[in-house]
Amino acid sequence: MAWVDQVIQERLSSDVPLVGQVAQYIISAGGKRVRPALLLLVCQALGCEDPRRHALAAVVEFIHTATLLHDDVVDESTLRRGRDTANQVFGNAASVLVGDFLYSRAFQMMVDAGNMRIMQVLADATNVIAEGEVLQLMNMHDAHLDEEAYLRVIRAKTAKLFEASARLAAILAGSDSDTEARCAAYGQALGAAFQVVDDVLDYEGETTELGKNLGDDLREGKMTLPLIATLKHCPAEDAQLIRTAIETGQTDQLDAIVRIVRDSGGLAQARATAMAEAQRAIDAARALPPGAATQALVQLAAVLLERRS
Repeated sequence: MAWVDQVIQERLSSDVPLVGQVAQYIISAGGKRVRPALLLLVCQALGCEDPRRHALAAVVEFIHTATLLHDDVVDESTLRRGRDTANQVFGNAASVLVGDFLYSRAFQMMVDAGNMRIMQVLADATNVIAEGEVLQLMNMHDAHLDEEAYLRVIRAKTAKLFEASARLAAILAGSDSDTEARCAAYGQALGAAFQVVDDVLDYEGETTELGKNLGDDLREGKMTLPLIATLKHCPAEDAQLIRTAIETGQTDQLDAIVRIVRDSGGLAQARATAMAEAQRAIDAARALPPGAATQALVQLAAVLLERRS
């Protein structure tokens, strides 16, 4: 990961000062770096020491960071990772354009890898992520969204880059098609579990721990799994309160809605879905060659269920 961070710093350079300022601002905020770590762990599990792995790990982090810059503008977010979002500090225009810079820099680095299959996987992933973001936008303020539609969105906008990260490692390792499919399945399931837990924390966590404002999903009109699960079991009066909040984006009843979600068992049901996805990831990981890295992949899926931020 130290090598990856070095690559990130080197490739953030630009002759345009504002590009570097905005990019450094969001990259320096830290984050979990789960996607690049996933790529490196799968490489290690498969015995791959291809020197391109560090640059490709940086590529997936650049793509992820670009989506964050764009998402915060679309969602009008003000807080990420415990501090002001880049759009709050630099404005929407700078955030969108620097996000474009990070996308294009990622594609330059893909070309450097000199492998058409790698380029295909990353280009396809970037396209699917964009489709997922648009699909989520179309679903905003839809209080009748069901679990199937919700999972379709998160598998595109979040899980796809996890899947691509794991698949890239298998490609670098020269793995057969079955091993590549297992790695991809691990990444997709891990990414889905990650997003479900993230959505649970929007109703279960605290702002100081989350690094973002509690209730942001509700304000944005996002019908996430905790709400979908809650609506199946809560009284009609509570259900109407939730639907009205989703349709209007009003958060004046946030405390009441959080209480309803917590009391109805909606969070437990959402966590059960996350656990099922994590188990799917664990099953895929256990089919990889045994060793410390494979065991770490199993542990990573388990630890994600316990996170609080």
